[in-house]
Amino acid sequence: MEIYKGEKKQLQLKKSSIAHLFSFPVEEFMEVHEYQRDEWIIQEGMRTDFLFYVIEGKAKIYVTHQNGKVSLINFINTNEYIGEMELFNEVYYTKGIQASMKTICFALPIHRCRTQLMEDAKFLRELTKFLSIKATLMAAKYSQSLAFPLENRLADFILQTAYEGVYKEKHVTVCDYLGVSYRHLLHVLTQFCDKGYLQKEGRYYQIKQYHSLYELAEMLKNK
Repeated sequence: MEIYKGEKKQLQLKKSSIAHLFSFPVEEFMEVHEYQRDEWIIQEGMRTDFLFYVIEGKAKIYVTHQNGKVSLINFINTNEYIGEMELFNEVYYTKGIQASMKTICFALPIHRCRTQLMEDAKFLRELTKFLSIKATLMAAKYSQSLAFPLENRLADFILQTAYEGVYKEKHVTVCDYLGVSYRHLLHVLTQFCDKGYLQKEGRYYQIKQYHSLYELAEMLKNK
């Protein structure tokens, strides 16, 4: 993880300013953090010291169950918050947040500006909108699992998780996230290869036809 300093920090603050989301001079407190692919933004079970706002990249949310099984439960994209539940709750079991590509975040130290954040009506309105959209998307994900075949949902998942044209998520993780059997997943992946959407290379898959995957994934958004 890199913390931007000096001119590099100032350029990023100017380039991607989010000052309009707050009523107080938030940039006086703000840090800029950069994470590389597979770096942990927040370790599971560790309370974060920051409220993050993602300005570039993407991350995954993981949780470990009591039986030791690790599940991918959601994605975090640009213009989304990380750590908002920790801001509101003194005691909160933090999920693991891992960067899935180079990810740059504005980081607000909670201990320094909690009071300002909790009393800022403008920020709280924006955060309420974010949480409402987040809840709606989670509900939509559940309904999609009932309404759409695996082909559409897997195409969307591949596009979300692929990095530089390579898809390499563990099959067990995908089965758990999409709620399908291992056999069914392998069957659809084979179909994608047969149709030329993907090309299997060892344990990974190279995306060969982005447009075909986009067409399948787009059906989820047009529901």
